[in-house]
Amino acid sequence: MKEIIGKYGIWNGGGLRAEDPSRRGERAEAAAELEELGFGAIWLGGSSSAANAAPLLEATSRVVVGTSIQSIWDHEAEAAAASHTDLNAAHSGRFVLGLGVSHAKLAEQYRRPYSALVSYLDALDGAGAPAEGRVLAALGPRTIELARDRAAGSIPYLITADQTAQSRELLGDTPLLAPELKVVLESDPARARTLARDCLAIYLGLPNYTNNFLRNGFTEDDFKDGGSDRLVDAVFAWGSDDRIRARVDEFIAAGADHVALQVVDGGTRYDLPRQAWRRLAALLA
Repeated sequence: MKEIIGKYGIWNGGGLRAEDPSRRGERAEAAAELEELGFGAIWLGGSSSAANAAPLLEATSRVVVGTSIQSIWDHEAEAAAASHTDLNAAHSGRFVLGLGVSHAKLAEQYRRPYSALVSYLDALDGAGAPAEGRVLAALGPRTIELARDRAAGSIPYLITADQTAQSRELLGDTPLLAPELKVVLESDPARARTLARDCLAIYLGLPNYTNNFLRNGFTEDDFKDGGSDRLVDAVFAWGSDDRIRARVDEFIAAGADHVALQVVDGGTRYDLPRQAWRRLAALLA
């Protein structure tokens, strides 16, 4: 998998996975352009599924499309295994099943998430879904080890370069490590951090993320007033093109094989920030 997804991908929370039929052509054009720009993967945010990935795979010929993440509470394992098999058979193995446990506030069934994830992987195995075709949204040490032992690797969301290095140590050299990184294409510090805090607000209400930050050296004070400068600067890349490139390189140097870049520009979740994607491609070239 490492060989085909390259160093950089695009993470998009809504626009590329939306189901509005009137914008299907626009989504297909955007996916094809991302492929031409040289991004190796498109990661679909929210509780995305194979059904969301299929139109993008049909519109492209090389780029990998992955779910980031498919919630284990929203999709039965047997159905997920079948759609994974069918989609990869149709598109030369370019679909990656990214799985996660979501959050207690978002999933009514949320109970014993680690045990539920293990059981889900058991069911996928029983249905014939190959471990090398799936990755896990792993934050804590036990789930990172599960990504090492029961999947092709880890696609952690909202982590720092320091935690990327810790994840690499737990994973070892072989499994994929593809953290998401939010990018604000804005050089003014006040404006950049305002955009970042507007985006960060929802995550500071989810214990899975705040507990992970606490495990990794942040304190409750870092969560006040929308997030401290220290926290914002650790989980966002912002500034000049050179500074943003340096931040992305920091994650690569820390052990990431691939970085999934999410543009944060104050737009709605259903926007397709194609101009920003072009700028990202240029500064990473």
